[in-house]
Amino acid sequence: MTQKILVVDDEPHIVELVKYNLLQEGFDVVSAYDGTEALARTRQDRPDLVILDIMLPYADGLEVCRQIRRASSVPIIMLTAKGGELQRVVGLEIGADDYVTKPFSPRELVARVRAILRRTAKDAGPAPEGPLSSGGLILDPVTHEVMLNGLTIELTAKEFELLKLLLSHPNRVFTRDFLLEHIWGYDYYGSTRTVDMHISRLREKIEDEPAAPTFIVTVRGVGYKFKVETIMRQRGNVATRN
Repeated sequence: MTQKILVVDDEPHIVELVKYNLLQEGFDVVSAYDGTEALARTRQDRPDLVILDIMLPYADGLEVCRQIRRASSVPIIMLTAKGGELQRVVGLEIGADDYVTKPFSPRELVARVRAILRRTAKDAGPAPEGPLSSGGLILDPVTHEVMLNGLTIELTAKEFELLKLLLSHPNRVFTRDFLLEHIWGYDYYGSTRTVDMHISRLREKIEDEPAAPTFIVTVRGVGYKFKVETIMRQRGNVATRN
């Protein structure tokens, strides 16, 4: 089945440039020129990936990204102006998967699209047997929900993937490079600061004292691990210890 890409930019010539290159690579392409239309297109067309400019009329790209993430885990590539580091950081914090700086190479953008779609397809493998839990924290990979002491915790897509990986391998230490490659992919052009930023955001959401974490702890000079004495994997109504 042909994969569908939604391209969102208020500059028609950029939309046409991106659309042309994606069509040449065999993708189906739909477009939008403002934030309101982008949200409507996302609901209506259910794209496999969204290319989203930050500077948009009516609702900017950051707000569009935030609203998409409330209802969908569709991959999002942000288009940002050169030097817009703060916008890129905020975009990653609210759930963007990658960013490309304007002016950009259409070939590079298409390569990013393919890399993210390959990673998404690989991640969509067999569903885990059931939720993972530890110390009042429950993560359900099937429903994509996280609860802490009975309360729902809102996580971005990347925060969820990080927590799932760490919680699935209790007490195993992961290097920042490994986490960057596994969660963001080999084609991601960011740095390990991205990992630190997402870990910090995760701690703010799941730790009683983020400055003195008990779940996600730092192993100095190496990386991070999810520290537990016992991990519980739930199967139906029965919980078994691993």
